[in-house]
Formats: sequence, structure tokens, C-alpha cells
Amino acid sequence: MKHSRFVATLVLTLLVGAAGCVTPHVSLAEGPREYVATDYEGVLRKWTRTEDLFAVSELENYLTATATFESWDFRWAYVVRYVQDYRLTIDQRKKLLERTLEETRQRHQFFVALYGGERRFNDLTKPNSAWIVRLIDDTGNETAPEEITAITKPTALERTYFPYMTVHRQGFRIRFPRSTPEGRPTISPQAKWFGIRFAGAQGNSELVWQVEETGPAEGTNAAEPASPAPPPQTTTAGR
Repeated sequence: MKHSRFVATLVLTLLVGAAGCVTPHVSLAEGPREYVATDYEGVLRKWTRTEDLFAVSELENYLTATATFESWDFRWAYVVRYVQDYRLTIDQRKKLLERTLEETRQRHQFFVALYGGERRFNDLTKPNSAWIVRLIDDTGNETAPEEITAITKPTALERTYFPYMTVHRQGFRIRFPRSTPEGRPTISPQAKWFGIRFAGAQGNSELVWQVEETGPAEGTNAAEPASPAPPPQTTTAGR
């Protein structure tokens, strides 16, 4: 009886939480932003998603995944915050911003933190990992990572700028190619949403970013038109 009541309460809590949560749409448009250092937390929330995969009948959490898509928009806010925190010069800021934004033209990158289930099977860099990760969108694209890097010892910077990266979580940076060998973008320009999927024997979980249909990205300076996105480049690799 207690078990049934607990399950019912859990389901109700999840439904209420889902009903009261509005997920912001995002824009992949490039171009200048007018962020200040205090905008970082809001931009981080906009580009971060969390999903849980659990068995209600067994009251077991198989996987909780939190991921931040390190987009053009996100990286601009990140650099502004970093420059303020580390008191960089104007010249240092310019070089850091240029280098950081150029990385978005090379690949799609996600900062990911996982917990739940058996910790040893959550290591995405191992052949025996419980999870396979794919970049997906609503047009049918599905792309394997070109690189997964484990964050074995998170720095003070990573713990501060990605506060969900606690000692209980395993961190990774997952990089996907921007286009297939045939030159097709891995996130279609026509996509209404894109995301990353964790799939395995215990189920699958998708973290999704809804794409704005029209208009420039939030923070774009109307006086300076956004730069056109360069032709993407990509491949599909293994796990």
C-alpha cells in the first residue's frame, strides 16, 4: 500500500512539474551579442536541459542526464563572464572570443553530466558503457560523436560555470561533426528541434532544444547584422 501511494505521488509530482515548466526556444543564428557578465546564468539555463530515465515500478533511477549545448550564443556569454572573472585585457578578450566562436564552426559540442544506475557503466568513453549517444533532429538526422572526452577532475572553473557538475556526477565533453561526409548538416537548417539521445538496454532518454522559427537570437545587436553561417563539415564515428 505504501509502495502504491509513493508511486502515485511520484507520478503526480512529475506531471505537475512538467505542466509548470516552460522550456525556452533557442536560435542557432550567429552575430554579435550585447551580453554582460551577469547575463551568464540566464544564458546557461536557456541552453541547458535535464532528463531522467527511471523505472517507477522499481523506484530506480537509471540515468539523469544534464547537458549544455555550447552554441555560438552560449559561448559569447561564457567568454564575457570569463573575461570579467579573470580581468582579461581588451586584446585578450578579442582573441579568446574569436578562438571560442570559431570552434562552433568546426563542431557541435555539449557539456554533459550524468548520474544514476551503476557509475562504472555511465562512463561514455568505455566500450562497455550502458549508453550510446547520438545527435538527433526532427528531420531524421542521427549522428554519432566524433569525440567524447571524460572530465575526470573538474576544475573550479567547470564547477562554477556548470554548477550542476557536482561530485556525484560524471562529466564529459561530447563533440559531433557539423556535417556528414556527403556534406549534409547534422542539424538540418529546417529542423524544428535537435537534441542528444542516450540509448541502452534500460531504455532511452532525449534532451531536446526547440528551435525558434523566425527572428534573430536573443541578445543580437540589431545595428549589426548577424554573420551568415559557414558551410558545415562532418563525419559519423563510433560510440
